[in-house]
Amino acid sequence: MDSKHIVIIGGVAGGASAAARARRHSETARITVIERGPDVSFANCGLPYHIGGEISDRDELALQTPDSLRQLLNLEVLTLTEATAIDPNARSVTLRSLSDGTESSIGYDQLILSPGASPLRPPIPGIDNERILTLRNLEDMDRIMSAMPETRKVGIVGGGFIGLEMAEQLAHLGKEVVLVELQPQVLPQLDAEMVRPLQRELRHHGVELILGDGINGFARSDSGVVAQLGSGRSVECDLVILSIGVRPESDLARAAGIELGPRGHITVDSFQRTSAPDVYAVGDVCESPDPLVGGHVGIALGGPANRQGRTAADHIFLGDRALPYPGSIGTSIVRVFGLEAGVTGASEKRLSAAGIRYKAVTVNGPSHASYFPGAETITLKLLWSPEDGRILGGEAVGRDGVDKRLDVLATAIRGRLTIDDLVHLELAYAPPFGSAKDVINTAGFAATNIRDGFLVPVQTLEEAKGHVIVDVRPAAAAAALPVPDSVNIPLPSLRSRLGEIDKSKPVYTVCQMGKTSYFAARILANHGYDARSILGGAHHQAPRPND
Repeated sequence: MDSKHIVIIGGVAGGASAAARARRHSETARITVIERGPDVSFANCGLPYHIGGEISDRDELALQTPDSLRQLLNLEVLTLTEATAIDPNARSVTLRSLSDGTESSIGYDQLILSPGASPLRPPIPGIDNERILTLRNLEDMDRIMSAMPETRKVGIVGGGFIGLEMAEQLAHLGKEVVLVELQPQVLPQLDAEMVRPLQRELRHHGVELILGDGINGFARSDSGVVAQLGSGRSVECDLVILSIGVRPESDLARAAGIELGPRGHITVDSFQRTSAPDVYAVGDVCESPDPLVGGHVGIALGGPANRQGRTAADHIFLGDRALPYPGSIGTSIVRVFGLEAGVTGASEKRLSAAGIRYKAVTVNGPSHASYFPGAETITLKLLWSPEDGRILGGEAVGRDGVDKRLDVLATAIRGRLTIDDLVHLELAYAPPFGSAKDVINTAGFAATNIRDGFLVPVQTLEEAKGHVIVDVRPAAAAAALPVPDSVNIPLPSLRSRLGEIDKSKPVYTVCQMGKTSYFAARILANHGYDARSILGGAHHQAPRPND
């Protein structure tokens, strides 16, 4: 009979997953889950959507209750109970009841730490204002919702995934929304040119963006809060929601002498073991190997937390026969009104910062067959290693089908596929679902063309400034979305008008989506011109009023 006592500090994704997996291994093990809050398992990724009314029933967010976990999994669940100390030598945890303050201790054979991460509240003037809120759990959600009836204008500080989700949902509620982001772009996890459509979409829906400006402090006003920005500007709001990142809740581990990484995450091995014997850590509190850039990275996502919980539980019962956790590549996606955007693997910014050599290409393609109703354009950026062609990262933005392409690229990264593999990747095709040549294939075509010298890529319009730019779109399309300082020679007439193009200078071709400019560049190259193609076309590159 297995008489292990497994104690899990923290529920939600990692802790609940570990508890469920441990019970699958053993009916006789004693499993105790300790949760500081009243809710042990809830869908924290769904919180913004209940605030905005898309998820109407609050109970839908409570995935499991303490009673249901006791009944389904025979767990001991202690809610409103805080773990205040760990003694690895005595294999015990000190507990304090948040209901009456009484203290007790509990022994363990194995301990799993899953306390998560808490929203950052920087130590700046006025941060203690009760109208400055964060969103982490159901209680936070309830506080924000209770403030909505008396709120007209909301300031959101931070333009990451949660900040954008909250901006969308609050706009749906008819609130005036101002979003402040320290970086010069929203969604800093993506490269700057890939989020321009998101910024246009936000502005189109009435969200005011203040980019490249930070918060110096807050002051009280008659209606609520005044955010004082680094630029000297002030923004008055009824309510402020902080969404500037999270801090791993690793103080308990630090006090117990457990090794932490440079940013305060608990250091773990591939089986989620910490530096303390029989102590594991999962979820937002720990750091994972980065299989692309190297070193370790903290990834605050539900998917990795769930799988890490499974790995820890498996190792407790199977030892080294368990499947090790391979690291996190940070696959993420967000919806912003009518647009979807996401990333998998490394961005160009991360690769550059890490000093890793890479190549990049940006292509456009339809979400399904272009002749079938409802097709939308997907802009996809692919990054790969010039040494072996291995895929390092991908980003995508569009109105439909972004998730499918990111999932394909995430699988390709995990499988160590190359740009050659993308060329012949066989994906599901019928007109309502995809294209005979999917945008994933197109990215592979373009990447291999660059490698093989068939395509000399130009990443941005900025690179073409001062050079000869030939716009090969039809005249009407060129007039509708102009490319500055270009001359319009539509592709069908290019061969007959070669004499108009100076052969002594490099020629930069551009079209609407990037495909026709490649055709034009090949025509020019075969006639002896030094021809380059501007990636992504005017759809991706041309300036627009909302930029």
